[in-house]
Amino acid sequence: MAVTHRRILNIALPVVLANVTLPILGAVDTAVVGQMGTAAPIGAVGIGAIILGAFYWLFGFLRMGTVGLASQALGAGQHGEVAALLTRVLLLGAGGGMVFVILQQPLFWLAFQLSPASPEVENLASQYMSIRIFSAPAAIAMFGITGWLVAQERTRAVLVIQVWMNGLNIALDLWFVLGLGWGVEGVAIATFVAEWSGLALAIWLCRHTFMTPPWRDWARVFDRARLRLMWSINRDILLRSLLLEMIMVSFLFLGADFGDVTLAANQVLLQFLQIAAHGLDGIAFAAEALVGQAFGARLRGQVRRAALLAGVWGGISALVLALGFLLFGGAVIDIMTTAPEVRLAARNYLPYMVIAPLLAFGPFILDGIFVGATRSRDMRNMMFVSFVIYALAVLCLLPLLGNHGLWVALLVSFVARGLTLGLRYRALEAVALH
Repeated sequence: MAVTHRRILNIALPVVLANVTLPILGAVDTAVVGQMGTAAPIGAVGIGAIILGAFYWLFGFLRMGTVGLASQALGAGQHGEVAALLTRVLLLGAGGGMVFVILQQPLFWLAFQLSPASPEVENLASQYMSIRIFSAPAAIAMFGITGWLVAQERTRAVLVIQVWMNGLNIALDLWFVLGLGWGVEGVAIATFVAEWSGLALAIWLCRHTFMTPPWRDWARVFDRARLRLMWSINRDILLRSLLLEMIMVSFLFLGADFGDVTLAANQVLLQFLQIAAHGLDGIAFAAEALVGQAFGARLRGQVRRAALLAGVWGGISALVLALGFLLFGGAVIDIMTTAPEVRLAARNYLPYMVIAPLLAFGPFILDGIFVGATRSRDMRNMMFVSFVIYALAVLCLLPLLGNHGLWVALLVSFVARGLTLGLRYRALEAVALH
């Protein structure tokens, strides 16, 4: 099947719409516990969600690794392997989730040692997490199933799952907390039910695969060579993601040295980066699926066309985002904070947010291309180079320009990621011929 603009948009738009539901759920979680009249429940749900999100994020590689492997198997006509991959990611999700369930007490203790809170908040957060942790197998398995569906261009199914999960979560939030008065535990139970029901819906949407024998071909599912390949790809993606996380965490920590107002302004503007990421995710997902399928079929021309069209739509998206930030950025800042000094500081750094999408779309799309081609070693190595360049930029610019230097260093890291991956693209195309 030819790579067309329509195929790119058919994959991308449902992903963007699915991403829109995520901040809505977070806002409702905060709003319902806010009706309890005290600050502790709000802090407990917030810190509990962050801790669990950090734990689950360790398995985030499962989505990207699965897209590459599944799309290549599909492109090569290996439908038995596509089915076996679904079984593998479900088993890995179940196993990873059970590890968190078994180790929940020491993990929660460690999290509170790293990020202490008041006794009341820690107690409520522990109640929240001790319920939600039992849906860890479902939450982690969903990473893999999402990647598996994206590889087959079934992003409408991803949208249906997200809308169902988040819609049910919101409805149960309102019922359990405002209706039944279950408080923080009600929010946790709502998410627990939503995550398991989301997994059930995802499995139902994959039902045609479970009607064929390959999904339970255990010799194929546990084939050592395929498991080693899966481990190697996912390991490299995990290391790459850890380096990226180190950049973002160091940015937050270094920004804190400039005072509470600057820290708050940086935090507000980072939400613009989240918006940009959600907007570019859809195009990156399209690149993953279409490059992966072309790579599996060993069609170099299709690999290049998928990369080119993804780049075109990534650039268009970046221009729209930059223009939106330029025209409406000030209004968005005013909505996000009422503190005059924070508003002023955020506006001072807003130009960096206008530039950011234009510099970030390159690495976003290239990440998708390299994920589809399962060139995870290049992703890991080029991220390491980019991390070193970012660190050097921080050392040089921070003493001279203060927080402005910090923002410039972050933008430099985007450029470094794009250039280093771009230099490896020719090697990626060469592999597609062998």
